[in-house]
Amino acid sequence: IVQFSLIVILAFILSWLSRRALARVKKTRSPDMQAAYYAVERVVHYVIIIGGVLIGLSIAGLDLSRFTLFISALGVGLGFGMQAIIGNFVSGLVILFEQHLKVGDYVELESGVTGEVRAINIRATRITTNDNIDVMVPNSEFVNGRVVNWTLEEISRRIHVKFGVSYHAKKGAVREAVLKAATSVPFTSKEAHRKPQVWLTGFGDSCLEFELVVWLSPDAVKRPSVVQAAYYWAIDDAL
Repeated sequence: IVQFSLIVILAFILSWLSRRALARVKKTRSPDMQAAYYAVERVVHYVIIIGGVLIGLSIAGLDLSRFTLFISALGVGLGFGMQAIIGNFVSGLVILFEQHLKVGDYVELESGVTGEVRAINIRATRITTNDNIDVMVPNSEFVNGRVVNWTLEEISRRIHVKFGVSYHAKKGAVREAVLKAATSVPFTSKEAHRKPQVWLTGFGDSCLEFELVVWLSPDAVKRPSVVQAAYYWAIDDAL
């Protein structure tokens, strides 16, 4: 028992040292490589711990080959009794290797949860909303459900801000005022080929229906509610 305990403790220490070394290397790499290093870090941790437990049992004098039948029966029992846990564990490995979801991504789930991915753990992924609320989402939900990743490859995003004005208003004056208001909002992208636009999209019962179509700066993508409120405020002031 003492030998087994020492081996497991050494495995945890080795895992901790390995993850610290990877963390130092990660700091010197570009932001695009951060997620890959995080995936390697988690896999190394799992491999070292599982390997340490198996080595500890072997050094303790247990012949694992004699427990083949027992382990098989236990595996079947665990398969039925722990389907959700095992499914989430495998889903976590799929997430780490596919790289379709990374730490730092801003995601939107079918359940309505939106926020930034902070950690991908064995059973669940931790998402922090813009209200600083941590939500633990089972890993299988990312594999089996529909996930909108706002920052998968490119951070810049375009939004449509709908508004209406009186039929008596001059369309040209409306467009000029709203475009001027959009450029005054700090969330608007400064790139020359991504200028804001104002579209006339329909004829309502009591107003002309417009949309402000605007590209956002990278720091605004993860703050959708604040961004929408800022543009509504600016448009109302301009009109």
